[in-house]
Amino acid sequence: MGTNIGEQGDSMASVRLISEQEAEGKVREIYDEIMSSLGIDFVPNMYKAMAAKPGFLEANWKKVKAVMVEPGKLDRLTKEIIAVSVSAVMGCEY
Repeated sequence: MGTNIGEQGDSMASVRLISEQEAEGKVREIYDEIMSSLGIDFVPNMYKAMAAKPGFLEANWKKVKAVMVEPGKLDRLTKEIIAVSVSAVMGCEY
């Protein structure tokens, strides 16, 4: 029979985060763009977790940028309020 989650202990899979100091090449460029576009001085952990696969990081950042950063029918503040509200309703802890 298959093993159910939790049957082998309480261990969780872990993902190595790529820090701003470790970032090189394409990852460094994307990190710089993230910080600049979001007006922050750090890279959120979500992107650090994706950085081991630079193509994945780039694709996801482009998607987020297209929806949240680039001009549209809603201003950026409204988009961010909606994102935070949905996260709260869904019980997200991050």
